Amino acid sequence: MKISPQVENLLQTLADILYAGIPRSRPSRSSLQNCKIVSHRGEHDNKSVMENTLAAFDRVVESGVWGIEFDIRWTHDLKPVVIHDTDCRRVFGKSLVINGVRLDELQAAVPEIPSLEQVIQRYAGKVHLMVELKQDEFSNHQSQRECLQNLFSNLTPALDFHILALSQHIFSLVDFLPDNALLPVAAFNISEFSEKTLQKNYAGISGQYLLVTNKLIRKHGQLNQKAGTGFVGSRFCFYRELNRGVEWIFTNHALKMLAIRNKLLQSK
Repeated sequence: MKISPQVENLLQTLADILYAGIPRSRPSRSSLQNCKIVSHRGEHDNKSVMENTLAAFDRVVESGVWGIEFDIRWTHDLKPVVIHDTDCRRVFGKSLVINGVRLDELQAAVPEIPSLEQVIQRYAGKVHLMVELKQDEFSNHQSQRECLQNLFSNLTPALDFHILALSQHIFSLVDFLPDNALLPVAAFNISEFSEKTLQKNYAGISGQYLLVTNKLIRKHGQLNQKAGTGFVGSRFCFYRELNRGVEWIFTNHALKMLAIRNKLLQSK
């Protein structure tokens, strides 16, 4: 069953409202110290600061957030750029389709859209990169693969970055990387993704916080695989995920979660 983005966003909003109002016990000091807050598309409101832009990433990197998550699509000349959608309409109000223009054409029209190369040069070694490869239809996979291999050649897989994907066949573009640098992101097919993750020894299991159950967290933890959940937006939801053993906290409110964490660590 496929759910529209609008319905999915509504369900997410309702869940956030519910979980924000349920008190939780304070997380342990070790869970607070070990948690890794990941800023989903940077700190943005899509009004003054747009998602997946250097401005959005700068805000969280300068504040000491552990990681940034961003999306990759390909231009017509097979250059990876940082944008979630297939076109520029929703965020930038432009009709350009990403795979229909060259990189220079895209950045001339929408200079806020960075290339993957720009993001790596600006942030590598300062913050963990959670790079989600989107599914774009191109026949020249070898050129894409070589491009990614070159861009990540000076970074250490799993230590400096992870590659994320909603469909595991996309990982063929990065088959030069070890499996523990790959992180499948489940939509509603969490059981299927869990089994593949266990078989392949991927980095862990990730998905919306209601889908990643306590049983799955324990199951993957036995193989030293981490759990990542999104999108945590409130103090009590943050507490809940840490108390369940979730280490990767994906959130649209990274600065807020970081402030909560730091305040707890500073208190007795």
